[in-house]
Amino acid sequence: MRFTSPLWIVFLLGHWLASGFASWNLLASADFGYASAYQVLDIDEHIATYGPQNRYRDNFALTDKDQHLELFHQINIAVHQRPETLGNIKYYPSQGASQTLLTEPEALHLTDVALLIDKVYWLGWLAIIAFAISATVLWQLNAPLPRPRRVIGSVLGAIFATLALVLVVGPKKVFYYLHTWVFPPEHPWFFYYQDSLMTTLMKAPDLFGFIATLLLGLWLIIWASSLYLIIRLWPSTR
Repeated sequence: MRFTSPLWIVFLLGHWLASGFASWNLLASADFGYASAYQVLDIDEHIATYGPQNRYRDNFALTDKDQHLELFHQINIAVHQRPETLGNIKYYPSQGASQTLLTEPEALHLTDVALLIDKVYWLGWLAIIAFAISATVLWQLNAPLPRPRRVIGSVLGAIFATLALVLVVGPKKVFYYLHTWVFPPEHPWFFYYQDSLMTTLMKAPDLFGFIATLLLGLWLIIWASSLYLIIRLWPSTR
């Protein structure tokens, strides 16, 4: 059975997407490395600069690191499990009354993010099912695996080509284009730091570049490790 046969394409694509789905879930369980990004991106200084400039909320600069980590954790849980709780997330400054973190447009945007994540999960489970079914059929057919070098070369080539395209176009332009493509046009998704504690807390878009790097790195590790196991365990004949 040739490398280009539809069943092998389903197998290899399902394996690749399932690896990405696993990496997403692992990062989500660790709040996408926000605690590390907080240090690397100097988010504390960013909050100290833009928190006092916010036009709709007061005293956010009078909150500490532990509270910032907890606020991000609450957002992470909400967009993955309970988007209806987004409007209830509050911060507690050392002076002044507690306040809700998100404005209505911000909560609406994060609800859109939650809907997008639901679609990602559907795709992830579909990839796992497709990978499992295609692997079972190919195993039963005693189909020999495609050459590992060809598989690895194809995947790495696609990754490098995509990264090159992003660098040529500009990461920020790509980031903005993806937002206009995946979110409803009538819903706001761009927020200035002075208008959004959400954007300030996340130091967007810098945080998303950090997360994308972690995601791709972990994705490749899971994919390569599982591919190695497949190569070792898969018999060409039985």
